[in-house]
Amino acid sequence: MVDLPKKKVGIVACSGEELAEGTVTRLAALKVLEQLRPADTVTICLPLFLAGGEGDRAFARFYPTIAVDGCNLRCAARGTEMYSGKPAVSLVVSELVQQKGLAQPEGLRKLNDAGEQAVDLLAEQIAKEVDQILGQKWDRRKGEFVLPIVGNITAKSDIKETVQATCSCGSGIPIQKVMINGQGVTLIALPVMLQQFKEAGKVPGSETVTELLDLLKIYNPVQAEEEQAYREMLLEEYSVYFEKEAV
Repeated sequence: MVDLPKKKVGIVACSGEELAEGTVTRLAALKVLEQLRPADTVTICLPLFLAGGEGDRAFARFYPTIAVDGCNLRCAARGTEMYSGKPAVSLVVSELVQQKGLAQPEGLRKLNDAGEQAVDLLAEQIAKEVDQILGQKWDRRKGEFVLPIVGNITAKSDIKETVQATCSCGSGIPIQKVMINGQGVTLIALPVMLQQFKEAGKVPGSETVTELLDLLKIYNPVQAEEEQAYREMLLEEYSVYFEKEAV
């Protein structure tokens, strides 16, 4: 199995600057990242994500995300689903304000008291969702939860990792762009696979390609009708890597 970073939760916050609710989302996300759950979360930059940031998109395909939007347009949730996968959780400030009976948040650079209260409540809600997500097994191939049951209790992991708040672009998830049937495809973990196979002394060939493909499919969706194209790509990529690294 490829050695990849431990599961974390990506937070995709609304970037709308014309509404006070947009400020609430960013401040709440920052509070979670820096204070409440710094070891368990990373931030995903929405503008970079939408512009084609491969590191952010790879993270959102590989790990569960929480989309935090200011209003019902749900730009963060829609963008995440369009380019990577449906968020595990979608939160909306305007809905939270209504549910909690808060006054309307106001202010852009400096929020009023209602806005500050909304920040605290939203940050607490995000933190709770992070805890819930990390207590469940995430299927990286399907992009959904797997809920193992032990007796009447859902199994949970209490393993924690102490790190600083980080951005998903620094998450360490390796990606590589390749051509499949004339189309550019970004594959998660391929660079690590090539490295590990080379270190294991596996020479390019049919048997090695079969192993690579089986491993690749754990982290990337590969349609049955595309397998031959993937095999050809893997043989070419690994052959080039094998010869280059041998020099």
